[in-house]
Amino acid sequence: MINIWIGSLGHMLVILAFCFAFLNTVSYAFAAYYQNQDDVLANSWRKYARFSFGLHGISVMGVVAALFFIIYNHLYEYHYAWSHSSNNLPVYYMISCFWEGQEGSFLLWIFWHVVLGFILILTNKTWESPVMTVVSAVQLFLTSMILGVVIFGLKIGSDPFILLRDAMPEMPIFQVGSPMFNPDFRPADGTGLNPLLQNYWMVIHPPTLFLGFALTLIPFAYAVAGLWQKRYEAWVRPALPWALFAAAVLGLGILMGAYWAYETLNFGGYWNWDPVENAVYVPWLVLVASIHTMIAYKKSTTALKAALILTMSTFLLILYSTFLTRSGILGNASVHSFTDLGLSGQLLLYFLAFLVLSIVLVMYRWRALPSSKEEVETYSREFWIFMGATVLCLAGFQVLLTTSIPVFNAVAEGLGFVSNLAMPADQIEHYTKFQLWGAVFVALLSGTGQFFWWKKIDAKSLQAALTLPVVITLLLSSALIAISAMSNWQFIILLTVSVYSVVSNLTILLSLLRKKTYKLAGGSIAHMGIALMFLGILTSAGYSNVVSKNASGLLLFDPKANPDIPTNENEDNVLLWLNQANRIQDYEVTYKGDYIEAKGFPGYIKKSSLAPTDDPFKAVAAEEISHKNRPYFKRGDTLNIYPENTYYRVEYKEPSGDVFSLYPRAQVNPQMGGLLASPDIHRELSRDIYTHVSSVPDPNEPRQWSETEEHTVSLKDTFFLNDYVAVFESHQPITSEEVMRLTSNETNANPEDIGIQANLRVLGKEGDYTAKPVFFIRAGRVGVMPELIPELGLRISLSNINTDTGQFTFGVNTTQKDYIIMKAVEKPFINLLWMGTLILMLGFSMAVYRRYTEFKKMRDKGMEG
Repeated sequence: MINIWIGSLGHMLVILAFCFAFLNTVSYAFAAYYQNQDDVLANSWRKYARFSFGLHGISVMGVVAALFFIIYNHLYEYHYAWSHSSNNLPVYYMISCFWEGQEGSFLLWIFWHVVLGFILILTNKTWESPVMTVVSAVQLFLTSMILGVVIFGLKIGSDPFILLRDAMPEMPIFQVGSPMFNPDFRPADGTGLNPLLQNYWMVIHPPTLFLGFALTLIPFAYAVAGLWQKRYEAWVRPALPWALFAAAVLGLGILMGAYWAYETLNFGGYWNWDPVENAVYVPWLVLVASIHTMIAYKKSTTALKAALILTMSTFLLILYSTFLTRSGILGNASVHSFTDLGLSGQLLLYFLAFLVLSIVLVMYRWRALPSSKEEVETYSREFWIFMGATVLCLAGFQVLLTTSIPVFNAVAEGLGFVSNLAMPADQIEHYTKFQLWGAVFVALLSGTGQFFWWKKIDAKSLQAALTLPVVITLLLSSALIAISAMSNWQFIILLTVSVYSVVSNLTILLSLLRKKTYKLAGGSIAHMGIALMFLGILTSAGYSNVVSKNASGLLLFDPKANPDIPTNENEDNVLLWLNQANRIQDYEVTYKGDYIEAKGFPGYIKKSSLAPTDDPFKAVAAEEISHKNRPYFKRGDTLNIYPENTYYRVEYKEPSGDVFSLYPRAQVNPQMGGLLASPDIHRELSRDIYTHVSSVPDPNEPRQWSETEEHTVSLKDTFFLNDYVAVFESHQPITSEEVMRLTSNETNANPEDIGIQANLRVLGKEGDYTAKPVFFIRAGRVGVMPELIPELGLRISLSNINTDTGQFTFGVNTTQKDYIIMKAVEKPFINLLWMGTLILMLGFSMAVYRRYTEFKKMRDKGMEG
């Protein structure tokens, strides 16, 4: 019988969460309305709202628990579990299954709003009612996305607890009258998690990113509350720590995604300007711009309107990115976007509702907003902040404009027009030519603007302050340009201004440290991090070096058979035969064989050390398996393996004689377009060696073997196997227990079962190989276990034993030798990017701590706004 109660409970909790979100919104709205009119009523409504929000939170937690229960217990009668998980996934990947689908990712977003809502209730009593009104309203819309009900023929939300029979009624087994009809059918296994998401970064990247999404709501809620309550200036102080925290977390989430792409995808980088990547990058740029204007406002009212607009725009851009990625409007423009679940209209309504609310509210209160009539002076920090915010917004607008081309086309078609707009053919080149100059101006402004933060400055004092940083910058940049032989003038400019930003901010940092004002150093540290990231991007992306140049003259990819493969891939890939060394630039590279992961084993196990069983997720150890001289499995032990991915060991030998091995992985997956390859990376301080396979023999296709050639020989005889010399060195009996373990999954051995293992030494060009074919009699039947030597393309079977003459008959088949086609790229100084990321996060953390401490002091004095 199928389990219906957990899904019914989960769906009921979704409905309760939606209802309580509605009650929260109404209750907090009344509490905010009466806040300055009638304290008794305001407190009464607030208590009711808190109680309701508590019930909402409990309901959401219950929904989370119910959905994970379904996934963890493999209840495949539920469509969500069946379509996103499978029996053999490790627990940590089951967590990834939770948010792989649209419904689960919406639920993750809802969960974070609950957590943040409780924090707001506990930390800010003065702003609680109006801010929580906005939070609850957003929560109401989000909860509706997983409601999964139909009202008057209108579908509202997508139910994560829908049964497979209701989601796929067209399947014959669910059709009444079909001979297969079985409404209680539960599949034996699920379709599994997307192979590209089976990475530890996918366990932590989505929660971090969605926490960043959720955090952008808090400054937005403060801004709306400020306009609503006519507290036009007071909202900035409590909103600023949240905005800084949101920028830190969202930025970290974006960079986690970049690192996942670098480790998992095989396009050779960490950022591909995919529309989904862009849809998160743009709100982050605007958020950072809003933070700078909020900081500027604390010294001048000039920036208040800009801070208000940018803060509200950040959250609205998050909603817009949600519409882009989940409505299906991107189509084939993105490899990351979700399929349309019929929610595009609801998503559009969600976005437009808050867009219209924001515009109307800003217009209604615009004249009442305080502003300064003084002109901003060139030598003021407000001027440089506005310049920086403008550059960030322009950079974001350029990306948003191009990313929205599918939206423009859809709107034009909806209005009856024909749109010929198309996405750029080379998106990386298109975005880079604009964003490079955005980076130049950001580095220049972040380096110069810091000198305006700590003292009043004029042209003469600015010149004096900049002299030393400029001189050091020119010396360092000239040396770096000369050493690297850099000739691209755009790269030279970016290098110079990035070095200038590091030097300038380091100058400010040292000055603050001398004055022991450490808490003020967050800005300069964050700016140094950004500049180092620019340098890391410049060196690793601009000067990547393909080391696997094809010098063989072989055509590795037929352009007619593979029209989607760029023509330069024939030049940038190398063919490696198994155990045959090949030289690529300074390295001697050898393909050492195919490996696989096993449960409880810390490394990878060579496939030839395992014997298959009837269960594809189990194998038998054909020999003792050790790691770093520690034995893990004895011969004949049964292992739990993960057969989806094959790891191809590639050994690199450096000119110094040092040797390291990489294990790029791949799987042939017809449902996802063929070969899914992920790189492996050798990391050094000054560079990465990035390696991935581009083509492998299809493991799902049976090997094509030649006709069997038999050789009857005696012990110690030497004979020819194809082109190789073989020596029959010895033989040994194997016990009935070993016969049982090697040939079945049964646990009780038959003592009458017997077997013999022959030991052959085969002399190959690259060294000697050992073959151990087995001849056995089990349950009265004769059987053989051949030995494969993939390096030589040989399969050797012990097919007969003549007990009278003592001779052994070996059957030999030949096939093509194992090979891989691989690509290796050198990424110089990419660690500057990752180091810059850490420094940026440190700067943000210091800024969050400082601003929250300031807000807390004001709150404790009763002056929180």
